[in-house]
Amino acid sequence: MILLNFSHPLTEAQQQAIVQQVGRPIADMREVKTQLDVDAPFQDQIVALLDGLNISSADWQSQPWLIVLPSLNYAAAVLLAELHGRMGHFPTIVRLRPQANSLVTAYELAEIINLEGVRQLARIRR
Repeated sequence: MILLNFSHPLTEAQQQAIVQQVGRPIADMREVKTQLDVDAPFQDQIVALLDGLNISSADWQSQPWLIVLPSLNYAAAVLLAELHGRMGHFPTIVRLRPQANSLVTAYELAEIINLEGVRQLARIRR
């Protein structure tokens, strides 16, 4: 699986937890610097970020992707829309949460969410 991280760098423990939960190794992990200009349109910036990864259309549509979204909700929404257009479906995402009872702020894996699966289930609840 290929992990695209649009957030803070993942620790070794977080990476191991992801591998354990998904059940497959991370073949490639890219830390994507996602520092957006809040005074400029997000769509153009997200397109430039993804274009800069030099991923082919065939790879977007055929590779197993795992995405760590940026924490800025507007950026995450635009990123998801752009990824859906490139992949042909919603990606699977990683959700982190603060560790309980930690004196120093630290994050752990909360869950892996298959957004396409969420979409499919929502379609039958209409």
